[in-house]
Amino acid sequence: MNFVHILTFRSADAASRISADDEQSLRSFILDSPGLLRAHFHTPSAAKDYYTDDGHSPVFVVEAYYQELQQLETNLAEDGYLQGLNDLGQWPSLQACECEHQVMMSRPFPVLEAREDLLDSQQCSYLVHYPGEAEDFFSWLNYYLSHHPQIMKFFPGIRAIEIYTRVDWIDALSWQRANYMQRNKLVFDSPDVLTAALNSPVRHDMRADFEKFPAFTGENRHFAMLTTSVTK
Repeated sequence: MNFVHILTFRSADAASRISADDEQSLRSFILDSPGLLRAHFHTPSAAKDYYTDDGHSPVFVVEAYYQELQQLETNLAEDGYLQGLNDLGQWPSLQACECEHQVMMSRPFPVLEAREDLLDSQQCSYLVHYPGEAEDFFSWLNYYLSHHPQIMKFFPGIRAIEIYTRVDWIDALSWQRANYMQRNKLVFDSPDVLTAALNSPVRHDMRADFEKFPAFTGENRHFAMLTTSVTK
């Protein structure tokens, strides 16, 4: 079981990007976090989905993985290592961004075409989140986990599936706390492979299953990102 600290930097400006220097500096800061297992660093990309267009991707997303929730909470405490995130002046190209974070539990699911070299390499990820609420959350989650990833695995070229579910966590950051009821990530080799998958027959199967979800509000949001994965 892994706990994931998800950091998201957003801008209304579709052209906004993190600078190369700031990206390297922020990566180094995250990778020095006590107890970190691995991290994924996401920058904007694009892919055409048959059904949805949720606008431009976030400027930067970090997924930092820990084995113990207590270690992550220690890092997020008032005197913890991750308090350094409060000083965005260290990374000028992110200073105007809206920042939010959420701690979640990772649930990986099998795929048909897994790769052994996803870590320490670059991929294209499709990041999805559900910002609303379900009328009966546990019925909704049970349906999702027992149906949706079982269809996802048939996307052509898919390399990994990860579902993130909510946990309660304690922190002392000044950032906005997100409380999305669920997130997921689909990993492909490139934006072109992702676009092909999103326009394949499997996408229609996914949509048909989506229509069967137990009632919930807020729809969902989808963003293509270039991903660099690094082990500690």
